[in-house]
Amino acid sequence: MDPPGTPAMAAGGDVPVHVVVQDVPLGVTRVRRLSHSLRSGRGVRRHLRGIRVVLNAMLLLALLYTATITRALLIPLVLAAFIGLALNPIVAFAARRHIPRALAASVLVIALIGGIGTGIGMLAQPAMGWFHNAPHAIRSFIPKLEHITRPLEAANRATQTLVNGHATRVAPHPADVAISAWDVVSNAPKILAAVLSVVLLVFFFLVYGDTLLRRLVEIGPDFRYKRHAVSIVRSIQVEVSRYILTTTVINFTLGAITAGMLWLLHVPDPLLWGAVAMLANFIPYVGAIVTTTVLLLVGLIHFDALGSAVLPALCFACITAFEGNVITPMILGRRMRVSPIAILLWLLIWGWLWGVPGALLAVPMLTSTKLIAEHMRGWEWFALMVQR
Repeated sequence: MDPPGTPAMAAGGDVPVHVVVQDVPLGVTRVRRLSHSLRSGRGVRRHLRGIRVVLNAMLLLALLYTATITRALLIPLVLAAFIGLALNPIVAFAARRHIPRALAASVLVIALIGGIGTGIGMLAQPAMGWFHNAPHAIRSFIPKLEHITRPLEAANRATQTLVNGHATRVAPHPADVAISAWDVVSNAPKILAAVLSVVLLVFFFLVYGDTLLRRLVEIGPDFRYKRHAVSIVRSIQVEVSRYILTTTVINFTLGAITAGMLWLLHVPDPLLWGAVAMLANFIPYVGAIVTTTVLLLVGLIHFDALGSAVLPALCFACITAFEGNVITPMILGRRMRVSPIAILLWLLIWGWLWGVPGALLAVPMLTSTKLIAEHMRGWEWFALMVQR
């Protein structure tokens, strides 16, 4: 006989009946609450992810706007940084030979100024001559294309006759292009200030660049972090310097070969067009197309025979195709090659933000950003997306 108050036993006398009945709905309630909390957590995470995307987009737009309104400050800074990175291996080599960095940097900067000044002095007169003679050259160039434009003009007159009942003819007259002395005088201070800023920044980057990087590393929290930061900074500096210096040498060689080819073909001012080819080659694809078009126009203006007129542009197209598909990939390697789609998008963005300087600096900035992203945790996706 069970004592009073003892729960009734199930068959077999093992478990009280009321415990079994109460535990089942209690477990179901807990499972439902848990699943509801998990669904709520996933919903909160989705909302937070959406907010993060919106904030990142707003941050990107703010950075682009800042880069646009501060381009007068950023363009000399970025240009000086790239020149400093390109020349830094030479200064570092001199420092290992116990030559003071200030002395090596001074010699390099003076040589750079002398070389650029000599080049500008040699090319300024032919460039201004072509610029001032552009209207006359266009007038003399138009009759050479009459056998091409005549069928188009006939079709245009026929279309206007059908639409309006009579044909109209508009004689083209090129606009006169002239630069006044006031334009030169008013823009001279800005140009001199920009050049002086770039020269001073390059000098100080070469002299104090390593010291600045060392100070940035010293503020790290522990020795492991400092060693990792030094490794990353050194590898980025070496790779970016190698890319910029190698690209500059390749483009200079391309310009020299182009000038020699044009001199053999008796094209006027071959050094000018060689310099144009060198500078334009910093803009992949677009630069080659622009230089080929310019050489085609120069050939059509200077030569009467169609074969002689087309030959300079055809030879340059072969040279730049060989350089872009064989020489540059072989020297730089696959790791520094960038997708053509990424290059074109980058050119559009920075050409829109900074104009011609942005287009010239776009590809070095893209390649440098790719090299930096490969060493930064969380940014490997960017290097993978822009890699060819």
